[in-house]
Amino acid sequence: MCGIVGIVSSTPVNQQVYDALALLQHRGQDSTGIATLEDQTLHLHKTNGQVREGYRTRDMRGLLGTVGLGHVRYATRGNAKKEQEAQPFYVNAPYGIVLVHNGNLTNTRELTAELQTKDRRHLNTTSDTELLVNVLASELQSAGAGNTFSTDDVFDAIAAVHRRVEGSYAAIALIAGQGLLAFRDPFGIRPLILGKRQAGLVGDEWIVASESLVLEASGYDIVRDVAPGEAIFIGRDGSLVSRQCATTTRLAPCSFEYVYLARPDSVMNGISVYEARLRLGEKLADTIAKHAPIESIDVVMPIPDSARPAAMQVARKLGIEYREGFYKNKYIGRTFIMPGQAQRTKSVRQKLNAMSSEFAGKNVLIVDDSIVRGTTSREIVDMARDAGAKSVTFTSAAPPVRFPHVYGINMPSKRELVAAGKTIPEIAREIGADHLIYQEVEDMRDAIIQGSAVTELDMSCFTGDYVTGTVSEEYLAWVENNQSS
Repeated sequence: MCGIVGIVSSTPVNQQVYDALALLQHRGQDSTGIATLEDQTLHLHKTNGQVREGYRTRDMRGLLGTVGLGHVRYATRGNAKKEQEAQPFYVNAPYGIVLVHNGNLTNTRELTAELQTKDRRHLNTTSDTELLVNVLASELQSAGAGNTFSTDDVFDAIAAVHRRVEGSYAAIALIAGQGLLAFRDPFGIRPLILGKRQAGLVGDEWIVASESLVLEASGYDIVRDVAPGEAIFIGRDGSLVSRQCATTTRLAPCSFEYVYLARPDSVMNGISVYEARLRLGEKLADTIAKHAPIESIDVVMPIPDSARPAAMQVARKLGIEYREGFYKNKYIGRTFIMPGQAQRTKSVRQKLNAMSSEFAGKNVLIVDDSIVRGTTSREIVDMARDAGAKSVTFTSAAPPVRFPHVYGINMPSKRELVAAGKTIPEIAREIGADHLIYQEVEDMRDAIIQGSAVTELDMSCFTGDYVTGTVSEEYLAWVENNQSS
């Protein structure tokens, strides 16, 4: 999971991209980068850390031009601490291309071998984004790119990228002297949304971003989601052309976007994240009523912030008082996307504090968005007991995460997942809860897609069914042995 944005403007774009990345900070905290296009020249600055830390006045002054893109990184492949693995990535031929990417490629071993032998391209990092930009550049060169630029060549190159690349990818690229290119994998696993605004007599200004909140906050009208397999090219003059570049497509957006990753004020694939989380609470309440001693529960409490809508609906439907017992330190980043188990464990108590006045002598039902590694859940249960809770019923608005996620969320190994190979009573003992209740898989699916045109979700980390159909047991074993979050 990362956050990406691209803008074609009639005025200098550097501050606009910076402001958009600040709105996407929840999607990545490891590193950030901005690239801009000034005629034939690409300007680039990238660094470790968050957006507010990453750019000084001198950096912004060097980002010239009216076309730009940006990235906030949550490392799911490569080394989170190596600045050279921060995005964007640049290749100088053909034209000069700089690219940002949200997602995970699942055939990196094959692509690496092909690029080094068949394509004769050098790779300098282990990032799959460097693979993607080199595949794009190689295919653009093969499509006939030369002195005369052609959008047909670009779209032919994207069609070849779809044939070669497996996994999830929403990507934005700048092509020197030409404009901005955006494309999405044939399954639409990771989100990408197109927006437009009028720029007076100058013409249209365009934006593509991971979440709709960026468009709305920046004064753009939402046009539509970029379709699975589609490529869009926007020239420096604001002209837009698009083409469906995949032979077969199937929209299956990632369910974890709606459970946890996206901001609640976003709409992706026609689904309101906030409303989806309310419906998750409605479904969860029914399951809680079947399996928990609700007559003895005194209060329902959320783990702020992403679980709050679900918790409110649980409390309303069960007729139990809703209270806010955990205070969140807003200056601590999201613990789930922090690199390393030790840092996540330490940060839980820095991020959350349990207020004794809300817990003392009470039977508490806690609602969280999900339980992944169990780190946060275990600490939260301990905090509730330390604050005086009489009993703790822990509930998850998502089903048990039992399988690795290989499409852009940093859950590469079964051994890191608290639910893998365990029964629910065993997981309850692991996190120290008196009772533990999970959302049902079908209830989660129905809650998210209700009222939309979406009919399928990627739920692979819950079901083990990988929607691209290219994830083998051998690949999962390789990931297990070679990667850790």
